[in-house]
Amino acid sequence: MRIETIKPSKRTRFWRLPARVREAAAFTLIEVVIATAIVVLVFGGIINCYIQSGQRVEWTGYSLAAQSMAMQVIEQAKSASWIPTQPSPLNQLMQLNLMGTNTTTTSSNMTFTGYSTGILDLPYATTNYVMATNYVTVQLITGVGGNSQVQIQFVEVQTVWPFYLHKQNLFFTNTVATIMGPDDPQY
Repeated sequence: MRIETIKPSKRTRFWRLPARVREAAAFTLIEVVIATAIVVLVFGGIINCYIQSGQRVEWTGYSLAAQSMAMQVIEQAKSASWIPTQPSPLNQLMQLNLMGTNTTTTSSNMTFTGYSTGILDLPYATTNYVMATNYVTVQLITGVGGNSQVQIQFVEVQTVWPFYLHKQNLFFTNTVATIMGPDDPQY
């Protein structure tokens, strides 16, 4: 009869080592706790960065939509006719589609103010739309450069929009302004 020797496995070889060598080959509880704490901190930082970048992307979308809303009013003002040299001067800039209008006149200029509201151009379902308000100022300025015949119009649109951040509703403002001359070919 033939006798075969069985080779010991790695596990049985490990237990045959002296006790001090076996103790040095394992992790202590403190090492495991510290390694776990490091992993938790790293993953916590990664998740926090992911959340903050999502909020920043959302804020950027709101800001871009508000800027677009302000530019719509500027384009509406640019498309209005303004011909001050006609026998009956035409100024459609003072007839923008606004609410709460007010006109103030001084010796050298006239200021027209008003506001409009609208929904920001963001994807939304039934009730989660975001309202914004455009505050519009149109100012007719005469006597530019000391010449009383020169007139320009300054148009400023401030779009105020809300953004929910850090458990509070914050309001931000996008401002767009332009200066326009008359449509009259004599200028």
